[in-house]
Amino acid sequence: MSETAAVEHADDHADDHPSDVEYIKIALILAAITGVEVFTYFESVLDWGAFLIPSLMVMMVVKFWLVARIFMHLKADGPILSRLFGGGIMLAVVVYIIALLAFNFF
Repeated sequence: MSETAAVEHADDHADDHPSDVEYIKIALILAAITGVEVFTYFESVLDWGAFLIPSLMVMMVVKFWLVARIFMHLKADGPILSRLFGGGIMLAVVVYIIALLAFNFF
């Protein structure tokens, strides 16, 4: 029979994870932003006019940043990963605006 020795590993990431309270706060913030996004569909209550698309895009970027930063633990990772995710969202916004311009949305 072979014996395996139990090896204890130092967990350097334990301090980097948010607490349960922080996760709940972020979830409430994300729920509030989602509520505002859903509210934009009710034009009879409030007509957003020309501010609809820019406001939805800002909310999209904020939600992406919160999810990537907190739930994907980019806060604890190296800055290169944060830059890659930031570049990805900027590229996505540019492609989305180009697609809207191609279909004469504005």
